[in-house]
Amino acid sequence: QVQLVESGGGLVQPGGSLRLSCAASRSIFRGYVMGWYRQAPGKQRDLVATITSGGTTNYADSVKGRFTISRDNAKNTVYLQMNSLNPEDTAVYYCYAGPTAISSSLSSWGQGTQVTVSS
Repeated sequence: QVQLVESGGGLVQPGGSLRLSCAASRSIFRGYVMGWYRQAPGKQRDLVATITSGGTTNYADSVKGRFTISRDNAKNTVYLQMNSLNPEDTAVYYCYAGPTAISSSLSSWGQGTQVTVSS
């Protein structure tokens, strides 16, 4: 499995921005779907955004127009730029890597990074 290390979470005021990064452990990253999911307290883990090896992106309706996912294949890294954050975006954000966007025994998850949006 691919090891994933996230960074970039923290506390931000409503309307602010954060950028999350996720570094993959090896070059298998190139052929994998990468993504971000989030889980708020007491809720299920939900899709935020995914990006294929070819650069095709998919977003949850709640983040369209505010969040941007991108990947740097040379650095084995995927990013999530989050703008216009609101308190409903507060959650633990998890990086995902897998052959498809559907989690399976071949998928990998990061340890999670906390994002808190509060004044």
